[in-house]
Amino acid sequence: MFSSMMSWMKCCVFPLVLLCMWQLQEGAQACRCFPVHPQVAFCESDVVIKAKVLAITTAGEFDDIKYDIKLQKILKGPIKYYDTIYTAASSAACGVTLTKGVEYFITGPLKANGALYASSCNYVVPWKNSHKILAERYRMGCDCKVTRCTAVPCGISGPNECLWTEWLTGNSVDEKQQCACVKGSDGSCAWYKEVASPGRG
Repeated sequence: MFSSMMSWMKCCVFPLVLLCMWQLQEGAQACRCFPVHPQVAFCESDVVIKAKVLAITTAGEFDDIKYDIKLQKILKGPIKYYDTIYTAASSAACGVTLTKGVEYFITGPLKANGALYASSCNYVVPWKNSHKILAERYRMGCDCKVTRCTAVPCGISGPNECLWTEWLTGNSVDEKQQCACVKGSDGSCAWYKEVASPGRG
């Protein structure tokens, strides 16, 4: 009886335990980052650019993906010519997927070797005319704090904060796509809505 039980445990229980451990390990390796407001991404990034993707190179399953780009605008960062962007090869490692021929608003860090990296924890989206205008507002608002509100009630702890509430039910202001948190003449911060001009940015 004891021998049969041990045999059953080896055949059934131990593999289940190993499977659970493997799934936990896979989950631990998944990309985890909080939603970031583009103003926060702008202020905390080394480089912010407008660029068009020209080509995509994959070096291997676990290697970085290299995007060859045409630099169109430097909105923040060292004045140099960036012709490539690197990202992780997997979304589980926070890699971003860009499309050839599409223009993007890209925020990201510079590595020690001067290479520009982007991840899903940064703010990387297709370019809109409003991004050029909002980038200047973001720059003016780097002394302000964008506070993410995930459930009501929520509030601010000081006059230098703006509540980010766009996904709450019934909220009609899109603070992520249309607004910047900017300090006013009285020293307090508030959302400023910018409407993009119809011209190309």
